[in-house]
Amino acid sequence: MSKLLIQGGYPLKGKVNISGFKNAAVAIIPAAILAGDICNIENLPNIEDVHVLEKILIQLGAQVSFDEEKKVMTVNSSSIKECVASYEMAKELRASYYLLGASLGRFKKAKVSFPGGCNIGSRPIDQHIKGFEALGAKVTIEHGMIHVEAEELKGTEIYLDVVSVGATINIMMAACMAKGKTIIENAAKEPHIVDVANFLNAMGADIRGAGTDVIKIHGVKKLKGCTYSVIPDQIEAGTFMIMAAATGGDVIVDNVIPKHLDPITAKLREMGVKIEEYGESIRVIGKDKTKSVNIKTLVYPGFPTDLQQPMSALLTQAQGTSIVTETIYEGRFKHVDELKRMGADIKVEGNVAVIQGIKQLSGAKVAATDLRAGAALVVAGLMAEGTTEVDCVHYIDRGYEWIENKLSYLGAKIKRVE
Repeated sequence: MSKLLIQGGYPLKGKVNISGFKNAAVAIIPAAILAGDICNIENLPNIEDVHVLEKILIQLGAQVSFDEEKKVMTVNSSSIKECVASYEMAKELRASYYLLGASLGRFKKAKVSFPGGCNIGSRPIDQHIKGFEALGAKVTIEHGMIHVEAEELKGTEIYLDVVSVGATINIMMAACMAKGKTIIENAAKEPHIVDVANFLNAMGADIRGAGTDVIKIHGVKKLKGCTYSVIPDQIEAGTFMIMAAATGGDVIVDNVIPKHLDPITAKLREMGVKIEEYGESIRVIGKDKTKSVNIKTLVYPGFPTDLQQPMSALLTQAQGTSIVTETIYEGRFKHVDELKRMGADIKVEGNVAVIQGIKQLSGAKVAATDLRAGAALVVAGLMAEGTTEVDCVHYIDRGYEWIENKLSYLGAKIKRVE
């Protein structure tokens, strides 16, 4: 098991290049199954979730190669005959449920174990099932396996009871080759919804309206292979923006889409941090002292839940009292106990955390409980006095590409030890 040792108190300076978007990549890779052909997926992050999906596709019968240096994965899914993904295959990541939509679209059937991933609260898949059934599939759950099967998929109108990124993407994939037109209402609008739709369209699908709350899909008879580049990771970008602010640094966050970062940019400016936006980069200039702010997580374009934990770490040293309201996942305050080990003054009541800013965190032994909690502890370690030891780094590796290398390049005193 790896751990990170962080010596706090060093301002980050320089330029950091942001990798491809994890949340888009983990949907686009399974979506390649739909083509039954060769897909070249570019700008993929070299992270654990991508490697897990690579293994799953190989186990299903695909020919897969991943050039980690060029960040390109080639997937030939023509030799996949069916999709049966066991618990051992699906347990490591939440995105394994995208195998359902992709395989239902191509083979009209799939059998996938309930997905794994970070334990951050209830993450039901009822909206996915509702969508599959509306398209004409029969869904049964036996012995922890989700079975979906249809003689024929027919386009229909589907209204999502709650805005769900996963359900929106899964229904899009399943409906690509359904007969007729499918309309998804109350669809999620996140940037990676648009990215997945663009990938599907590059394979020959006919999807319109992605990025709005109404998506229209005209079914086609066949999809084909393509070459596609994944968009930059807005969550990794936001994390580095927070780290720059936390250390009073001066960092250019490069290879980003600034519009996707508006919620975090607005909050950092409210805290007194200077932000300069350019075409594909953002410069963050931190200050010795930041002001407290209130945050409420919301679906896009609101403040992203995936940045709530890193932001909470930053607020532990902001002047005044900050109130953080988590509306997406009820289990997203597990990092709080670890931050308290470092001296943070945080009180949690239900889905609200009240953070009283203190002068200085102190280094301590802490452990990541999930992916973004791990990022929060790295933020805290960069701010703290003394050495912070972050255990359970495998969570961080799921979504951040060699985070210690990027931070070292910016001047942080950080190293990975076994």
